[in-house]
Amino acid sequence: MIHIRRAGPLDANALSDLLNAIIAKGGTTAMVTPVSGKALAEWMGRENAIWHLAEDDNGQVKGFQWTEPHPDLPPDAVDIASYVQLGETGLGIGSALFEATKAAVRAQGYRCIDAIIRSDNSGGLAYYQSRGFETILHLPNEKLDDGRRVDKVWKRYRLD
Repeated sequence: MIHIRRAGPLDANALSDLLNAIIAKGGTTAMVTPVSGKALAEWMGRENAIWHLAEDDNGQVKGFQWTEPHPDLPPDAVDIASYVQLGETGLGIGSALFEATKAAVRAQGYRCIDAIIRSDNSGGLAYYQSRGFETILHLPNEKLDDGRRVDKVWKRYRLD
């Protein structure tokens, strides 16, 4: 069984382990450099950041999701990032995370959730599409931190 709860600084190392495995595999996240637990704990402390994690009955982290405001977004929108343990997609983890995130974002007064997904991330595109996100913009030839260039798709979920 999967349980969703707010994530906190004490979860940061487990979350970074999960994220770094995804980064190492490549091809789905725009992140290309491993992230430390310390860095994630700092990100959790950002103003208006909302973090949730999914864990099993044994406390094993299976995924996480966070939202936060972004300077390129309107003040009533937040940016979202979603990650599920390699090999465990399609099991409802992302769906459960999004329900918790959506409720928390709405409670904070936001009206939109935006996701920017690599166009070669078919799983991520399908995930956000299945949640009801609509494509609002295509971003060609975006630069990753390692210099590579990929196309991205900007999607938006309206809460009202």
